[in-house]
Amino acid sequence: MNATSHAVRLGLSRGWIEFRQALVSPQDMGTYVFFALVFVVVLFFQRDTTLEGTALTLAMATLPSAMGLTIVMNGIVGTSGSLAADREDGTLLRAKAVPHGTIGYLTGRLVSVSLSGVISLLIMLIAGLFLVPQLLETDAMGWLTMIWVLALGLAATLPWGMIIGSLVSNPGMAGMLTFLPIGAITAISGVFYPIQSMPEWAQLIAQIFPVYWLGLGMRSALLPDAAAAAELTESWRSLETFGVLGAWAVIGFLLAPPILRRMARKESGSVVQARREQAMKRIN
Repeated sequence: MNATSHAVRLGLSRGWIEFRQALVSPQDMGTYVFFALVFVVVLFFQRDTTLEGTALTLAMATLPSAMGLTIVMNGIVGTSGSLAADREDGTLLRAKAVPHGTIGYLTGRLVSVSLSGVISLLIMLIAGLFLVPQLLETDAMGWLTMIWVLALGLAATLPWGMIIGSLVSNPGMAGMLTFLPIGAITAISGVFYPIQSMPEWAQLIAQIFPVYWLGLGMRSALLPDAAAAAELTESWRSLETFGVLGAWAVIGFLLAPPILRRMARKESGSVVQARREQAMKRIN
């Protein structure tokens, strides 16, 4: 086994350990449950509203859409924030001091964030089923569709989260550069209300970013075929979903390695100390 393979193996182990620790952490689990409950409250108020031209309730459409949004939030916001935090407290510098340690660190971060995203989706799905029990009728093909959308969605968002995390100096800035723009994109992407209600220019912008396509992909997996009548072009557009998410994944994984290597080269004890001092000033 060469050194790189060994580093990846250690990173996989590190990611699994971090994930197990999150499962027993009251703070982490509380966060997962809190956001699941927020979506359940939204579903509760949407349960009696139907989409125009269909018998589909707005709650049925919102749950899979929100699951798609959760993938984006974990992949971009979660990854960028954790990477920025590890840069600030010196975790990344310590990993850099070990041969191929940066590779092991990044592998572990990808694993832990991906598994955390899966747990978030499961909690949201289980909680949402109490208000949208019709989703239990999803067939095997639907569950397989959800799996490939989930996998491709993570691939389309994780590298961008790492890119943003490597370009900012602290978690607060990472949150500002991710949460606010994603919130704005979400508002026009048909997550909480049909995208057809948006102006045409907003629909075009929404279709550039992964949020819309992940929501559409999740809806295609969990909703009946007749529900496609409420979508743009009245179809699930599976090929387009695969193509757009695949493009974001390919571009992200092409850009991430050189940007991350450049970031790692700049890490030093003096830089970490300066960040710590800035963090202390923010706390005080």
